[in-house]
Amino acid sequence: MIKALIGVFLYFLGLLGYNGTLRRMGVSPYLAWITAMLVQILMLYIFAMTGNLNLGIQLVTYFGIGLLILWFGLSFWHRGRLKFEGIHLFDFWMVGLGLATGQVLLNSPLVHYDNFSHWAVMVKFMTFTGHLPGAADKLISFTSYPPATALFITQFVHWAGFSDGTMLLGQFILIWGAAYAIFAGLRDRSRALTGFALCFTLAISFVFNVAIRLNNLLVDYVLPIITIAALVGIFAYRKRPRLLCAHTALFVAVLLLVKNSATFFVVMIGIYFLYILITNSQGHWYRRLIETPIRLLGTLLIAALPFMWWEWHVKHTFTVSKHQISTQAYAKQLNGESHQALFKIGHKFLEQILSLNSLSTKGILLINVVLIIAWFVIRLRAHRPNKLLGMVLLLDLVFIAYYGSLFGMYILSMPYAEAILLDGFERYMASIVILNLFIAAIALVRAIDQSLFEQNFQKRNTQAFRSAATKNMYQVSTLVTGFFAITMMYSEITGTKFTNKMNHNTLPLQIQRISKPWSHLNHKKVLIVDPEAVDVNDYYAGYVGRYYYFTDQAIGQENFMMTPKAFKKTLATYDYVAIPETHRTFTVLTQKVYHQHVVTGLFKITPHGLKRLH
Repeated sequence: MIKALIGVFLYFLGLLGYNGTLRRMGVSPYLAWITAMLVQILMLYIFAMTGNLNLGIQLVTYFGIGLLILWFGLSFWHRGRLKFEGIHLFDFWMVGLGLATGQVLLNSPLVHYDNFSHWAVMVKFMTFTGHLPGAADKLISFTSYPPATALFITQFVHWAGFSDGTMLLGQFILIWGAAYAIFAGLRDRSRALTGFALCFTLAISFVFNVAIRLNNLLVDYVLPIITIAALVGIFAYRKRPRLLCAHTALFVAVLLLVKNSATFFVVMIGIYFLYILITNSQGHWYRRLIETPIRLLGTLLIAALPFMWWEWHVKHTFTVSKHQISTQAYAKQLNGESHQALFKIGHKFLEQILSLNSLSTKGILLINVVLIIAWFVIRLRAHRPNKLLGMVLLLDLVFIAYYGSLFGMYILSMPYAEAILLDGFERYMASIVILNLFIAAIALVRAIDQSLFEQNFQKRNTQAFRSAATKNMYQVSTLVTGFFAITMMYSEITGTKFTNKMNHNTLPLQIQRISKPWSHLNHKKVLIVDPEAVDVNDYYAGYVGRYYYFTDQAIGQENFMMTPKAFKKTLATYDYVAIPETHRTFTVLTQKVYHQHVVTGLFKITPHGLKRLH
């Protein structure tokens, strides 16, 4: 415990070093946390790709600590001091509820299927082997998945200790750091109403993430939260071209290394980046005509280099890789689908997006209704022009484009059996709903700020209202928004606790009760005896066993309707057998063959019987 606390302390000292350095280079204090994390991810990526991950984790962290010591020393000579940005109400909200959420996640188990098929097992692999998987490492199935979030979490658990909870806490730190960036979009951060409105939006965003929640290592929430941080940064640095280009290159580079499906979000960032370059360029028209495309293409090319390196790595390391980007594979998939099959998928897709039972559809309607009502009130009641109606049209275009890309994924990348069920639809749609929710919220709070009676920030005080009625309305709105911001976030915390409690008897927790996890990569054959046929048929039992026992040869089995001779022969092909839950048939056969009464536990298989290990 003490070792873990010291490790976490060292990690945060390193993070503070990068944060302070970036702020001195002009990075916004609200963007500095996530920027510092992404810089470290790219540094770790270089070390990992050159086979020096463990060394890289040490050097990257200690370099940050060195930077912190440097700036601390210079402060004695009154050099390099940072301007104090002040403390606002949203800072207390972020710190208080962030600590509460982190504490719950630290005590949360991993249960979701995809944690064991890739995300958690990837972190465990890099933590205990110190390198990226190679062709001989059969434990990792989805070898084409880029490693950005896994690298960040691996760095954190290197210092904090490896467990389900520390992995979840590591990812939450990344998410919370990106979430803090949204406050860079405020015009006046001293206004409690607009600050709490963004806190409320952040809390609401977890409602649309309910299919995954924060107690999973999947990146469906990571993608939109890093994207909104990228977009806010582009806006914040619009008058500073060098910082603007560096910021865009960094965020695009890391997004591409989070997941292959980040392409849509990268395109959004690229379009907005181009818009900012065009609208904020200076000088003669011919100079702008030359500089703008050079900055655009140069920035995006630099941003694409790490991903191109990854694609080269995958192609030259693995002969076949699941989910690898391949135009030939897409063409083959499309040619293999009949027109009737495509029509059925399309019909099911339309039914889903038009259904009011769809959570994503409700989210889209919520965004539209809130922005339209806000436009109406600000324009016709406050008599202030605003761009909220245009924002509605823009976000709807983004939704339509995303629908198109998602439908393309179903017909190009998924087998018909999964595509016709729209497998993971709400999970995939949650990402774009969350992103557009943040965009809409930032546009809304800026419009609210611009509609306030006093536009001079220095003159804003308790007297700077049009009338006593408007002052009273502002104060009540602030209290209500703040109350719901706290309540909604607390609801997410209690919801996670409830989910953890409901998962008490799931397979991963049952395995935890019968044995300790293995941390040495091995090729032992482990049989997972699971009475739930569905866990075996969809390979869930096998993936959980592979993760927990750190072997590429864990297999789940439910059916033991066989003769005692066949039973003994079957067990002889394995090294160990794990029985997380009572399996009546297995118990009866063990009694007949080995004259042992076996119920649950982890056993070593010997010619004469089962030897209990834990």
